[in-house]
Amino acid sequence: YQAEATLKFDPNPPTPLGQDVEGVVDIGVGTYWNRQEYYQTQYQIIESQRVARETVARLALHHDQGFLANLPAGAEPAHPRKVDEDGAALILRARLEVKPIKDSQLAIVRVTDANPERAARIVNTLTDVYVELNISDAYESTDRAIADLSEQQEKLERDLRASEEKLHDFKEEHDILSVALDDKSSMLLSEMQAYNDALAKVRAEIQEAAARHSQLSKVSADVSKLPASELLKSPVLQSLRLEYIATIRERDAILATGKGPEHPLAKAAIARSEAAKAELLEEVNNIKGATAAELRVLQSRAGGLAALLEKTKKRALELNKLEIEYRRRDREQHNLEKLYELVLSRTKESGLTRVMMLNNISVVDRARIPNAPILPRVPVNIGVGLLLGLLLGAAAAIGRGTLDRTVKTPDDVEREFGVTTLGLLPTIGKAGSGPSYYVKRRRGRKEPETFSKPELVVHERPRSSVAEAARAIRTNLTFMSPDDPFKTLLLTSAGPAEGKTTVACCVAVALAQAGQRVVIVDCDLRRARVHRVFGFSSDVGVTTAALDGDIERAARETEVPNLHAIAAGPLPPNPAELLQSTKFRTLLAELEKKFDRVVIDSPPLVAVTDAAVLSTMADATLMVVRAHVTRKDVARHALSALRKVGTPVTGCIINAVDFDRHEYRGSYYYYHRDYYGDDDAGARA
Repeated sequence: YQAEATLKFDPNPPTPLGQDVEGVVDIGVGTYWNRQEYYQTQYQIIESQRVARETVARLALHHDQGFLANLPAGAEPAHPRKVDEDGAALILRARLEVKPIKDSQLAIVRVTDANPERAARIVNTLTDVYVELNISDAYESTDRAIADLSEQQEKLERDLRASEEKLHDFKEEHDILSVALDDKSSMLLSEMQAYNDALAKVRAEIQEAAARHSQLSKVSADVSKLPASELLKSPVLQSLRLEYIATIRERDAILATGKGPEHPLAKAAIARSEAAKAELLEEVNNIKGATAAELRVLQSRAGGLAALLEKTKKRALELNKLEIEYRRRDREQHNLEKLYELVLSRTKESGLTRVMMLNNISVVDRARIPNAPILPRVPVNIGVGLLLGLLLGAAAAIGRGTLDRTVKTPDDVEREFGVTTLGLLPTIGKAGSGPSYYVKRRRGRKEPETFSKPELVVHERPRSSVAEAARAIRTNLTFMSPDDPFKTLLLTSAGPAEGKTTVACCVAVALAQAGQRVVIVDCDLRRARVHRVFGFSSDVGVTTAALDGDIERAARETEVPNLHAIAAGPLPPNPAELLQSTKFRTLLAELEKKFDRVVIDSPPLVAVTDAAVLSTMADATLMVVRAHVTRKDVARHALSALRKVGTPVTGCIINAVDFDRHEYRGSYYYYHRDYYGDDDAGARA
């Protein structure tokens, strides 16, 4: 049975003291997210060990064997249990559930028990405990806050008194008033400005005097450089200069009449001009001396002004430090005073809040004794079982697809490797070996498609689906390079047993059926198979022809028209060196001249380096992957080996495809259709 009670959480309880008075315990919250956090916190408190333990203690549930064993009324357990209050509280919490009602301030508290009366009694007691603990916690928090505030108030009062005394002592020590600091600072600033202006003026006069002195120093050598400014300032200097000019003109006039410098008149004129010049230079020197004296006076005055300015600056800095210290002390006192007043006010408000505190949680509906049980629910259990079965089946299918990292479809090839798929070859079965993986739909039943020689199925059954697939690959190769057909085709695979020899034979037969002279060359010098396919020995082949150049003896006719085959020949100790040799390249060039197409069956890429070497000599490199066998990481490694030697992969051929699998249905159903010729008709008969 399940009994339930309804609780209400009021996020904005009434405030008897008004909105201006804040409560110490903030049981009301503002924003939506804060309310949600508050609600979730309360739900956890209801389900807490503390509430459950108090409920157990009030109802003595740790002594109630019916509760401990979850038995209906009147039943007694076969083996009584001894549990303390904490253990019984854990049992109660396991049967307790809190469910909020959406878009409301309500929550439902439920307790499940085999006894309906006991379930209702437990729910009602638990909600009462929770409501009482909520208000008691608020009282306790308020009492702690009041005690902390009172202690803080006393400390702030002591700090405020000490700060006031320190400020008074500071003002008394420095003999200042708070209003006098600003005035003194202004006076010092004005004094500094006056000294600075006077110093700037004197420095300008110094520059002017220095310039005059410099100009007058140049006149001692050449009186023509006498500055006009000096002439304007000194009438004596101006008169002497005019006299000097007059004597010069008189001298020049006498000399211009043809009288030489030794003539008495010329000598007298020259003497007068020299005397005038000497008198002029003497006056210039007098002025220069006066200017130098004036310059020294100005420099002395500038030094005095600079000293006064520096002294005033120091006084201003000292006053500034004093002002900063005063304002810091004054600010500290005011801050302490404000904080003290705030704490004092908050302490009084907290006391009033405790007296007027209201509980913001209330019981809306108390639990009633339930009439009907809730468990077991047979229809629900059956539905859940079916749903879990479906989910487990789907998970198993998805997990299988995720863990399968093999290549399966052309989409895998193009998406994982960026390589075009040239075609898909169905799985080929051998006669007498039982049903193959490839099954054709025929007259509503499934039959295996088997062949005596799987490698020659294109020749033996030219109307079979395998032959159609090989011809489709031939067509795709033709259209990939219609103007310059691929002469040499290299077929390789990532690893062994992926069917590359079978695919190579099928492609070679399909090309021969198109009327082209084709030769298939077995370059797998480690595990040669081509000679077994066509039923001849391997005593003559690639290795012998590369050494003696006898192509006629090595290239043997086969039962397929237009198709020749060259076996591997005696296996050499180091196949890679032979395939890289000049003789092998010469052999390959001769084959390209003699035949229309050269199909090379090479070793796997991952196992040895032979295929990578051969790829550099081929016009097209085709990679065979086996569906549901070739792993993507192995194929990616093989393609990387080709790219390292600079060989682009022409395309991929997916081998051993089972078209009855779900991934090949739809767009890949091209080969899987009822397309039969005479051969298949015989098989049906």
